[in-house]
Amino acid sequence: MATTLHDVAKLAGVSAKTVSNVVNDYPHIKQATKERVLAAIAELGYRPNLSARGLRSGRSGVISLIIPDLRNSYFAELADAVMHAAAQRGLYVLIEQTGGDREREAALVRGPRTQLVDGILYSALELGEEDVDILAEVRTPMVLLGERIFNAPNDHVTMQNTEGVRAATEHLIASGRRRIVAFGAHPGEEIGSAGLRLVGYREALDAAGLPYDEALVREVEIWHRLDGAVAMRTMLDEGVQFDGIVAFNDALALGAMRVLSERGIRMPEQVAIIGFDDIDEGRYSLPSLSTIAPGRDQIAETAVDLLLERIERRDESFPPRLVLADFELVQRESTAFPAA
Repeated sequence: MATTLHDVAKLAGVSAKTVSNVVNDYPHIKQATKERVLAAIAELGYRPNLSARGLRSGRSGVISLIIPDLRNSYFAELADAVMHAAAQRGLYVLIEQTGGDREREAALVRGPRTQLVDGILYSALELGEEDVDILAEVRTPMVLLGERIFNAPNDHVTMQNTEGVRAATEHLIASGRRRIVAFGAHPGEEIGSAGLRLVGYREALDAAGLPYDEALVREVEIWHRLDGAVAMRTMLDEGVQFDGIVAFNDALALGAMRVLSERGIRMPEQVAIIGFDDIDEGRYSLPSLSTIAPGRDQIAETAVDLLLERIERRDESFPPRLVLADFELVQRESTAFPAA
């Protein structure tokens, strides 16, 4: 038979109410009592009944993280950071993938599963500013992630896309690069990661007095390694001359680096390359990849904290908040030397 709360109480020598208070992280419990209860929980392998707890408290202790694609290393590492932050606050995380499909993005926040969780962390890829009404209909507390929607009635935690890519481009310019590729553009996009990052690229060129060359702005619709490799192979075949690359994410950079190596192009001596996201693979590529670390852990912790506050104060109304995480330029081997 499954271990019950009363079994834990008996072994710890406390009341069932005390065990419940420990499980629910009630603050006013003596440390010695808490440690005795936790030891009994560990010894008996007790697992709280979340459904029963939810019926009593009106809360499940579960939040939902809705993201485009776990195959994208950034989102996989973001999910890990969110789960870690949530666990520290006594929450469980249900992860949903949209695949960047517009209908699924809308369905997941409109569907009945939103009633099974206490709150939602939501990163859209296809919904945009014109879809604010969809989010306004959602009654479950929600915090937005990403760069697609900026005027919704929700708290929003995101990264400094424009400032980060401007810093990356300035880093290459400072090392003597003059023909710098913007790798991963989405033509016509203004709101979204690609659009915001292209603005940062152009700002850096303008500040340095360098011309903006359309031939150096390369469209890559999907930001995976394969797509970066295909786009780089096409660019080399076209004979475009360049000595630096600002890749709009690390996966694109890694795909491009593979092709540059195949063609015998030395990095960073002939071409310096920098990415964005600071995913783990970049530390182990050859050469190791310089990148913009966008503050992933800060994003995760801040988003969970804001969501938890909205859950606990859901009967109150207060204005939405926008938080921009701090970023850091991480220099590694791929930008270590000046241009030849």
